[in-house]
Amino acid sequence: MQKLLNLFETVWNKTGKYLIGTLILAIPLYPKFPFFDIPGIYVSIRLEDFVIFVICLVWFLAHIRKIPTILKTNNIWRAFLLFWAIGLLSTISAIFLTQTVDPLIALLSWARRIEYMVIFLLCLDLKVTKKELLFFVACFAAVVVYAFGYGVGQKYFNWPIITTQNEEYSKGIALFYMPGGHLVSTFAGHYDMASVLILITPLLLVFATHPSIFEKGRRGLLISGLLSVIILLGMWLVANAASRISIVSYVGVASLALLLVRRMYLIPVFAIVVFLVAASSSSLIGRYMNIFDVLIDKVSAADVSTIMTPTPEPTPIPPVEDRSTNIRLAVEWPRAIRALTKNSLLGTGYSSITLATDNEYLRSLGEVGIIGSLSFLLCFVLIITELVKRFWRNKTFNTQKLLVASALALLPGVFLNMVFIDILEASKFAIMFWLFLGITLAHARTS
Repeated sequence: MQKLLNLFETVWNKTGKYLIGTLILAIPLYPKFPFFDIPGIYVSIRLEDFVIFVICLVWFLAHIRKIPTILKTNNIWRAFLLFWAIGLLSTISAIFLTQTVDPLIALLSWARRIEYMVIFLLCLDLKVTKKELLFFVACFAAVVVYAFGYGVGQKYFNWPIITTQNEEYSKGIALFYMPGGHLVSTFAGHYDMASVLILITPLLLVFATHPSIFEKGRRGLLISGLLSVIILLGMWLVANAASRISIVSYVGVASLALLLVRRMYLIPVFAIVVFLVAASSSSLIGRYMNIFDVLIDKVSAADVSTIMTPTPEPTPIPPVEDRSTNIRLAVEWPRAIRALTKNSLLGTGYSSITLATDNEYLRSLGEVGIIGSLSFLLCFVLIITELVKRFWRNKTFNTQKLLVASALALLPGVFLNMVFIDILEASKFAIMFWLFLGITLAHARTS
């Protein structure tokens, strides 16, 4: 047994970098084909779940003897375990006390949260030197290039779309891009794609603006230029995703990243380029114009009502509405608030408020209550505190400081998206998000 555990430890030490690299490439780029269905819900078990399980199993067998020491010395580990334990307690409460969930679906939903977050802990254990970090940066860049290529194929060459935006589509049915629609590339939806690009862009941007990190002279400038081109490809994808909140987050995250690495003069340049690229997307422009149409319609209706006398039989005029906003305000957000009032401490359990709330904060409060949400917040507090400390202690713009800067710039954009999107429930983004944070802290601790 001892020899077997030693073997797994050797395997992890030699291949851990490549296993994580495989996840970086496979998770965002492999379409969401269902492997087998779960009765009662249209979230399926997929091949990516088995890949993650195998990687976790290899890590566990390689570290089983070290786990007690890890738990004693690592506050973040304990915070994650606390959140998972409270999530399980909330699930048990929902099954037996409030009776608001299907037991199997609730337990699987709880396990899926662990699946997304455990990648952070695995990455945190890696020894990420500059060499390993540049390997991961190359993997993230490859994701953008491939997603762009497939997105172009979808928009102009009728390549198939695999999405999970409703029960019928989630069966793996091939769809096709319609003019004026949302581009999704290899992702399950346009929000997923835009959010992953919001994650990758600050990473590529801070490294592109510091070419000497790669190599001094012409070769470093060449790599920097290549990354700049890849960033432009990502801009095109974000614009064609046509997500209004995502484009705002995209510009904000990139601007903050440039500010943190002292490249403030590039912020207006970046913003202008994004504006020009976004202007080429009729879908995005149309969605923003819809906001103005709604406002103008409401103002006009108010003005008319004050000056016109009522007619005996007025002809009703259908109001101009912003559909996504109305669904949030009238259906999804009130549903989460009702769940919180039903059990304020532990919520009504995972899966109790359906698959969409379009507000990560209200979803957390509704499903795991105040206690669960506070324990989740604790995970972020510990991560952000360590990132900030390591950023300010480091006086030179080496790979550690650049990577930490990109993570600190990313987080406000994610927190903003969480107001309007269940972004941490989307598997492709959630796994990439926790993976990226894990690599960041691992490199900060290794350097």
